[in-house]
Amino acid sequence: IDECVQGTHNCGPGFECVNTEGSFRCNAKPHCSMGFTQDTHGNCIDIDECGVVGQPCSPGFNCINTVGSYSCQRKIIMCNRGYHASPDGARCIDLDECQSALHRCGEGQICHNLPGSYRCDCQTGYQYDMFRKMCVDVNECWRFPGRLCAQTCENTPGSYQCSCTAGFSLSSDGKNCEDVNECLTNPCSQECANIYGSYQCYCRQGYYLREDGQTCEDIDECAQSIGHLCSFKCVNVPGSYQCACPDYGYTMSPNGRSCRDIDECAIGAHNCSLAETCYNIQGGFRCLSFDCPQNYRKSSDTRCERLSCPNFLDCQNSPLRITYYHLSFQTNIVIPAQIFRIGPSPAYSGDNVIISVTQGNEENYFSTQKLNAYTGAVYLHRQVREPRDFLIDVEMKLWRQGTFTTFLARLYVFITANSL
Repeated sequence: IDECVQGTHNCGPGFECVNTEGSFRCNAKPHCSMGFTQDTHGNCIDIDECGVVGQPCSPGFNCINTVGSYSCQRKIIMCNRGYHASPDGARCIDLDECQSALHRCGEGQICHNLPGSYRCDCQTGYQYDMFRKMCVDVNECWRFPGRLCAQTCENTPGSYQCSCTAGFSLSSDGKNCEDVNECLTNPCSQECANIYGSYQCYCRQGYYLREDGQTCEDIDECAQSIGHLCSFKCVNVPGSYQCACPDYGYTMSPNGRSCRDIDECAIGAHNCSLAETCYNIQGGFRCLSFDCPQNYRKSSDTRCERLSCPNFLDCQNSPLRITYYHLSFQTNIVIPAQIFRIGPSPAYSGDNVIISVTQGNEENYFSTQKLNAYTGAVYLHRQVREPRDFLIDVEMKLWRQGTFTTFLARLYVFITANSL
């Protein structure tokens, strides 16, 4: 019985059944080298690696079987210009020149890929120059004058930009211009008026606008006035002026410009004693007292009469009557100025008078002049620059019916400051 054929043997894997007379034998199978395998007869045969499922070579390579092994050979495929082989080497695919930076598009051009090629187009705002064979910037401001921007058009590479002149700002549409209200930023020191495209500064009354057109400065009315704003003193204040009077003796008139003399004697604002008489002068007052000399009696507040005369000579030389007068003038009086007249009252035909200043004229400010036979006058013939008081005695000798009679006028002459 052939146990090997019938399969009744018990040889395990790796062993080969050999029939013998009346039995069988298990012999070890020979081992095959790498790349070979045993067939059913135990022979080593070559393995076809290229025929197995799952190619041992990478895509793009062909598998070539060899005895006991295999080899990978790159596939060779010829592609036209603008194409390149696919990764598996099986086909030709388009080459994107725009992505691979193989294009020759210049500045201002856009690369567009095409099957097997590419195209260079000009960017927006550029146009192709056939002579220079390049894209050049389009000056939109020249091509569409007055239509793109409301005021100023500025060309930029590939585009344009609108701008506005001073006093305007570009609106949100980027084309039109809106007036800027400069007054919101307080450019003026006082009043501001917005006008189209600009602004104007104004000053309040009493101020003037400086050359910079923005700053207001106070007008010094006292220095710039053509006439006299104030009778005494002008004081400049911001935006206006005020008139002032001397510290004593005057008060401001209702018109606010001229000064009015205060009559201290009338309102009792003097310090004269009961024995003195208050006499008001411009800007002040004087306290005067009148005492009659010996042999005279006071006949009134301002007059002394002679009581008696012992002999004829005394009767002719001593005054029959002494009278006090008060005269007030200002320093700006026009000279020569007649300040006093004296004469007999009543006057008779044949009267004649002699007038002289007997006392108080040491500086020769005063002079006398005979106007007619029975009238004489006293003149101030020198200018008195500063306020000053004088007391002068003016003597009048009256010739009547062969006899001289003397009369004395005592003149208080007060020279005050100019009228305010």
